[in-house]
Amino acid sequence: MNVLFLTLVGFESIQNRNLYSDLLREFVKNGHKVYVISPIERRANKETHIVNEENATILRLRIGNTQKTNLIEKGISTIMIEPTFKKAIKQYFSYVKFDLVLYSTPPITLVSAIEYVKKRDGARTYLLLKDIFPQNAVDLGMMTKTGIKGLLYKFFRQKEKKLYRISDRIGCMSQANVDYVIKHNPEVDPKIVEVCPNSIDAVDKRVDEQTRKNIRIKYGIPQGKKVFIYGGNLGKPQGIPFVIKCLDACKDLEEAHFLIVGAGTEYGLLEKYVKESGQKNISLMQRLPKADYETMVAACDVGMIFLDHRFTIPNFPSRMLSYMKAKVPVLAVTDPNTDVGKVIVDGGFGWWCESNNVYSFRDIILRIIYDDLITMGRVGYKYLIDHYSVEEAYRIILNRCKEANS
Repeated sequence: MNVLFLTLVGFESIQNRNLYSDLLREFVKNGHKVYVISPIERRANKETHIVNEENATILRLRIGNTQKTNLIEKGISTIMIEPTFKKAIKQYFSYVKFDLVLYSTPPITLVSAIEYVKKRDGARTYLLLKDIFPQNAVDLGMMTKTGIKGLLYKFFRQKEKKLYRISDRIGCMSQANVDYVIKHNPEVDPKIVEVCPNSIDAVDKRVDEQTRKNIRIKYGIPQGKKVFIYGGNLGKPQGIPFVIKCLDACKDLEEAHFLIVGAGTEYGLLEKYVKESGQKNISLMQRLPKADYETMVAACDVGMIFLDHRFTIPNFPSRMLSYMKAKVPVLAVTDPNTDVGKVIVDGGFGWWCESNNVYSFRDIILRIIYDDLITMGRVGYKYLIDHYSVEEAYRIILNRCKEANS
């Protein structure tokens, strides 16, 4: 089977470790040929080129700048993504008859390219639904349904609806996502919407005690405390003002230490708080080398997830999987519309509280300090193998293709 994967994620090799490369390696391992189109922004000063790997072909496609640029350039570059991808398929993959097209949200702006391959080759189309846009932007006040910004919302909402319409299957991260899509898109056949969860290659990333000590020494993280790590984006979706309130509420807890590693539009708010408060039980870092970060996660005691309380869509953060892979239990602090907290608590590998209650957060931190974290971490890793392995996601997708051909 020839599989085409369309993404706006920078994709250099299927040997990388992330949600998409792990899944594509599973296709390759099972004898399929994988083709990927992934962008290179103009600022990188690289031309379009092809990377050939065993049973995998990656087209690194030059596009305009969409990140860290002015609104005009970002807008023009975003509009041009669709025709650029479609033209690239015609130019570079005219000789390939695709059996399956995989694509994820974000973005929703590849509709015409997907539709072209579906009509040209009779390919099956499978949407990996990783966010629900533009509603997530409305939830955070970045877009409105009325006024000038409402025009933008209507444009993207039409794109979203068309994306659902041309998808033979819609794979959602959790049951709450399935329910949301069906409820808010009555024109979508419920039979095509299913759970196809975030998945990774479930490699055991737990470290031994000496490695744990060494990495903490290297980055100045205290040895004798329970360390709570948050790693990832620090932007509007994480509700950073509330995160700051939580940190402030725990400033007197000498047994706990909070490590935050990440970057994003709201990083400055955290940096300002840490400097002005002088709080001793916080370490804030913009980035770590990838290998060191993975080791650091395993050298901590609890992994944290934060989501803004205003969300009405059920987000399901993939960073949970990196904690589970390191056998670290998970504390989810989220809105009530996502079911990630329910999954964690029911699975027995962590805790949940709403992201509008500082006192609940503090109470849970106090309880965690005395919990059996090692056992919970092991339970989480077992849950990862049983529910979030790439083998499971591959099986779900392939079964749908077989059904279509039977």
